[in-house]
Amino acid sequence: MGETKSREPDFIREIVTEELKQGKWGGKVVTRFPPEPNGYLHIGHAKAICLDFGIAKEFGGRCHLRFDDTNPTKEETEYVEAIKEDVRWLGFDWGEHLYFASDYFEQLYEWAVELIKKGKAYVDDLSPDEIREYRGTLTEPGKESPYRNRSIEENLDLFARMRAGEFPDGSKTLRAKIDMASPNLNLRDPVMYRIRHVSHHRTGDKWCIYPTYDWAHGQSDSIEGITHSLCTMEYEDHRPLYDWFIEQLGIHHPRQIEFARLNLSHTVMSKRKLLQLVEEGIVAGWDDPRMPTLAGLRRRGYTPEAIRDFCERVGVGKTQNVIEVALLEHCLREDLNKRAPRAMAVLRPLKVVIENYPEDRVEELEAINNPEDPTMGTRKVPFTRELWIEQDDFRENPPPKYFRLLPGAEVRLRWAYVIKCVGVVKNERGEVVEVRCTYDPNTLGINPTDRKVKVTIHWVSARHAQPAEVRLYDNLFLVPKPDEDENWKAHINPNSLERLTNCYVEPSLANAAVGSHYQFERLGYFVVDPDTRPGALVFNRTVTLRDTWAKIEKQLEEK
Repeated sequence: MGETKSREPDFIREIVTEELKQGKWGGKVVTRFPPEPNGYLHIGHAKAICLDFGIAKEFGGRCHLRFDDTNPTKEETEYVEAIKEDVRWLGFDWGEHLYFASDYFEQLYEWAVELIKKGKAYVDDLSPDEIREYRGTLTEPGKESPYRNRSIEENLDLFARMRAGEFPDGSKTLRAKIDMASPNLNLRDPVMYRIRHVSHHRTGDKWCIYPTYDWAHGQSDSIEGITHSLCTMEYEDHRPLYDWFIEQLGIHHPRQIEFARLNLSHTVMSKRKLLQLVEEGIVAGWDDPRMPTLAGLRRRGYTPEAIRDFCERVGVGKTQNVIEVALLEHCLREDLNKRAPRAMAVLRPLKVVIENYPEDRVEELEAINNPEDPTMGTRKVPFTRELWIEQDDFRENPPPKYFRLLPGAEVRLRWAYVIKCVGVVKNERGEVVEVRCTYDPNTLGINPTDRKVKVTIHWVSARHAQPAEVRLYDNLFLVPKPDEDENWKAHINPNSLERLTNCYVEPSLANAAVGSHYQFERLGYFVVDPDTRPGALVFNRTVTLRDTWAKIEKQLEEK
C-alpha cells in the first residue's frame, strides 16, 4: 500500500480523531472510494483515492472500492478493470472489499417499496422535461405533480409493473415525496428510479428500472457500514437528501464530509469532455500522455510516488481552486531525480567528425548513472571518431552569448574530451551537415580539472547509436482554465505533441524495458513507451528539466 508522509492534520482527520476519542463508530473507521465506471480515473480522483485509503490506513480501518454502476447507458466493464488497475498502481489495495452498487439493486428496490408504503414515494407520469419545468427555480418554489397524490396501492402496482417492463423508457419515474417548496432543489421530489430497457454490464437484462445515483449513494454506504463518506463539495447540497432517505428507512447513518475537489491547470477534468477528446480523435485514447487520466499520466512517465506527493502537498480543504500543473511537474522531477538513471540521447542529430582521432579506435568511457544515488554505479559508453550531437549545440554564426560549439571554439563532451571546431561540411543548400573537430587527448576524465571550458554538451557514438522515436509532449491546452470558455476546444494546443523519428540514444538503452525512466542529460526525463518493439525504441518525454515551480517557491522565500 502507498506510504503517506507525516502531516499537519486536516479538518477531516481532526473530525475523525475527535469522533474516535468520543467512542463513536465503535472505534472503527470504514471509508470507501466510489467511482462510477463511465470513464477512466483522472488526477482529481487521485486526491480522493489518497484521502479515502489514506485515512482508513492511518486510523487502522479499511477502505472499500465500490463501483456506483447505476447508469448502464454509460458504464462498461473496460472502465471497471481500468479503475482497479489505476487504484492498485497508485499504491492502494481494497483487499476483499470490492463492491458494486448493482449488488444492492434488490435491497434498494425493497426499500423503495417501503417508502411507497409509508406514503413517501410515488410513481410519476411527467416527462423529464415536465419534471424540470415543475421543479421551479432557486427563487421560485416548484409545483406538485398531478400524480403526486396517487394512492399507495396504485403506486405499488405501477412500480411493480415498471419493474416487470410494461412501460417504455421515460414514461414513468419513481419520485420521493418530500417538499416541492424546499429552498434546496434536491429535496423537491427527486427521482429515485427511471425506466431504461438497457442491458447492464453485470446484471444483464434482469432489470429495466435503475436507481439514480442520489437514491443508491447513501444506502450503499449504509449497507457496507461506512463510517465516513468523503465527498467533493458539489455533494454538500445533496447531503440533506441522503440524510432524509436514511432517516426515513431507519438504517445505519454514515457521516458525510465534503472537501474541495482537485482542479489542475491547462486541462479539463470533466469525464464528459475527456470522453469527447477521445471519441473525436483529438487524443489517441484514454491513455494518451496528454490526458490527465491516471492511465495517461502513467504512460507519460509519472510515478505513483510523485502523484501521492502532489496530493499530499495540495492538501485537504473546502475552498475550490485550480492547482498549477507546474507543482505536479515539480513533484515528478524531485522523484525522478532520485530514481532515474542518466543516459545520453540526441534528438535532432548533427554529425561530428574528430579528424585527429583514429578511425578504427573505440574507447569505453566511464559515466556516472545517477549522481544523486552513488549505489547506482557507473556504465561504459563507447567513444569513436564519428559522433552525433544536437543541432542546437552548434552555430556557424552564433548569436551573442552563445558558448557552445562554433568555428574555432572549444566545448567539453560529457564524460569525454575537449573538442575544437576546425571546419564544417555543407550540402548543396548551404546547410551545415557535418562539423569537423579535433580533440585534446589530455582532457579525459569524469571530473577533469586540467582544461577550463564554459560548456559541456552531450553526444552519442555514431557507430553504436541506437535509433529511436521520441515524442515530446506539452500541455493539451494553451490557457490555464479552458473550462471557463464554452468553446473550450478552441484552446487546444496544436503543438501538444511533436514526434521526432530520427533520434539516437546510447547503446546501453538498446533493451530498455517498457516503463523504464531515464534522464536524458540536458534534455529532460523520459520513459519507454508501450509502442516500443525489438529494434524500435520509443520514448516519451515525461517532463523537462526546467522547474518553474521551484523558481516560484524560491522567489516566495526571498520575499
